[in-house]
Amino acid sequence: MSSEFLGSGNFDTTSGDSLKRFTARLHLDLPLLFLLMLLCGVGLLILYSASEQNVDLIGRQLLRLGVAFLALVVVAQIPPHYLRLVTPWLFVAALGMLVAVLYVGDVGKGAQRWLSLGPLRFQPSELAKIALPMMIAWYFADKPLPPDIRRLVGSIVLTVIPVILIAKQPDLGTSILVLCSGVLILFLAGLSWRYMTVAGLLATAAAPVLWYFMRDYQRQRVLTFLNPESDPLGAGYHIIQSKIAIGSGGVYGKGWLNGTQSHLEFLPERSTDFIFAVLGEELGLVGCLGLLSLYLLIILRGLYIATQAQDTFSRLLAGGLVLTFFVYLFINTGMVIGLLPVVGLPLPLVSYGGTSMVTMMAGFGILMSIHTHRRLLAR
Repeated sequence: MSSEFLGSGNFDTTSGDSLKRFTARLHLDLPLLFLLMLLCGVGLLILYSASEQNVDLIGRQLLRLGVAFLALVVVAQIPPHYLRLVTPWLFVAALGMLVAVLYVGDVGKGAQRWLSLGPLRFQPSELAKIALPMMIAWYFADKPLPPDIRRLVGSIVLTVIPVILIAKQPDLGTSILVLCSGVLILFLAGLSWRYMTVAGLLATAAAPVLWYFMRDYQRQRVLTFLNPESDPLGAGYHIIQSKIAIGSGGVYGKGWLNGTQSHLEFLPERSTDFIFAVLGEELGLVGCLGLLSLYLLIILRGLYIATQAQDTFSRLLAGGLVLTFFVYLFINTGMVIGLLPVVGLPLPLVSYGGTSMVTMMAGFGILMSIHTHRRLLAR
């Protein structure tokens, strides 16, 4: 993969030029769009095997991918200065819906995370994944960087409010992801290492307090992470079977559609949270590195877009969205291979699902808007 592809995205052929003009009219970044489509295509192949070749499930996933790419295209048409104008209202709306979930939200699988508006059922926490980094970027947009202590406290308050509301649903995985999205903006804004060191020490000191407020199943997840073999047929079953699947794949894997841990139903949640284990068993280390390389190219392209942004709001927002995508990937792969506790986050753009995929693609639509409208202004 050449640096030209990651950088300028220029193509020399006539068909390439035509495609470039077409995507430019739609405010789409061609290299990033190609990488996202390739990732989703690979994801469908993995999901086809993980779902026992369930054509109906693949059809539903294709429909959700269509909605997600539509969201990407629609959001990409919105210029960054309009995104900046609506940011406070979007953040307030997200907070309002998170509060509403606690009182009138639908309950499913022991959690109260959904709102129903007629036939539409959605998770407001997904909106918070976009609204919070937009709000923190908006908060710092016209301020000198790095932020002073007053601005730092204000940004922390803005971050903590949605995180607490999401954690009360309870949804530990999403609350961690939303917290990271706010903290990453602070990091990109040039937060002093002194402040980050103090924050780390305070977080370590607060761990016993956090343990007290955690629910029983959340405590069990931490204990299982530390010693999964203590309950191999109960709480530790997921991670033990996941590591067996990945380890049995070796370097080259057992072959696509030939996994045993997944197809003999030893591996739980194989179409969602643990789909990376299916890849590791069937395509081995080579397949895992190939998929991670594809993710890396997407992240590098996103970071390139962030460095080319023309204003502080766009630069902070683009960088925050890309690094949050990286954290999403890191948490899922980390929990599947036993390096992190199980928190219930799917593998981005590969696992079976709908709402999170639409949110993620909307974030990439923001990236494309930032980059393509910058090009228009530069002419």
